[in-house]
Amino acid sequence: MVQTVNLKKSFGARVLFQEINLKLDAGKRYGLIGANGAGKTTFLKILSGEEEATEGEVQVQSGKKVGTLSQNQFAYETYSLFDTVLLGNKRLYDAIKEKEKLYMEEYTDEIGERLGELEIICCEEDPTYEYDVKITKILEDLGFPAAEHQELMSTLTGGNKFKVLLAQVLYPKPDVLFLDEPTNNLDIETIGWLENQLQHHDGTMVVISHDRHFLNAVCTHILDVDYKQIREFSGTYDDWYIASTLIAKQQQTDVSKKLKEKEELEKFIARFSANASKAKQATSRQKQLDKLDVGAIQVSSRRDPSIIFRQKREVGKELLTVRNISKSYDGEQVLNDISLTVEKGDKIALIGPNGIGKTTLCEIMMENIKPDSGEVF
Repeated sequence: MVQTVNLKKSFGARVLFQEINLKLDAGKRYGLIGANGAGKTTFLKILSGEEEATEGEVQVQSGKKVGTLSQNQFAYETYSLFDTVLLGNKRLYDAIKEKEKLYMEEYTDEIGERLGELEIICCEEDPTYEYDVKITKILEDLGFPAAEHQELMSTLTGGNKFKVLLAQVLYPKPDVLFLDEPTNNLDIETIGWLENQLQHHDGTMVVISHDRHFLNAVCTHILDVDYKQIREFSGTYDDWYIASTLIAKQQQTDVSKKLKEKEELEKFIARFSANASKAKQATSRQKQLDKLDVGAIQVSSRRDPSIIFRQKREVGKELLTVRNISKSYDGEQVLNDISLTVEKGDKIALIGPNGIGKTTLCEIMMENIKPDSGEVF
């Protein structure tokens, strides 16, 4: 459905990737992974047509619709939530809005003819005439009640704006779907909903994510951006991790073996090249050395993180106590009479919908902001 031919992208002398020849098939969901700066987002932008390649081309099967998740949360501030989602099918949106405008004008033959043309467009884009039902459902699934669907995007917080942008790209059910970090700013419930939606996507999908649990849940294949190449693996992120680790170990073993052989040949040549009786053998070893292809040792763009916490002293059993904490903003209560104790060895996940007060509670516990009542010690 999507194919790249000899694709290359460079910025000056720096080459991100080159000679990329991939065929992305229908029914496959690809996770695009790699270190920060390896070129994942650039590659996705080239696939979607948002950015030009330095060399090569991207071929999308004729007649297939492409959907790309918008990253600009402020692009639709003057649109309602409903219209923002409808804009996911721009042709249908334009036809519906023009029909609404013409219905407000005095009828003429020209208007009647134009309305007929617009009706054909609406039928082509929405044969079942259910666009309003579908949009209402997807917004409600994302936590927006029907009473809010005509409110402007400018009234939403960043996390909720992003939910509407997700609805926008998923509503038309495009044949080819490109998603860059779709789980950013989403709560656990919405991520679960998104996983379910993507698992039922019938076309081709390429998604960038640093969430391995999400990749395991939705991906059937992995595209690994490294060594200025993009290698395809079948399976989930965990399958890729096992396979790539084995490949790396085998490559290291092969390189070590060749380096050892190279060292032994060089020692023999240095020792016996001046010895008349061993000259023939030394010449033979030199020929072996010349033929030995150690190969360029490629430097991966990945770096394993190393985080070290050094204790100045041993901590006690109780590390933190929160007692009767309450907090409100502009008369709206976010936290009410919260009490908890954090003990040595605890590993706590703070979960809940966006806007429920998770960050506020963290800020209070770190004493970055003050509660309306209660104490932290």
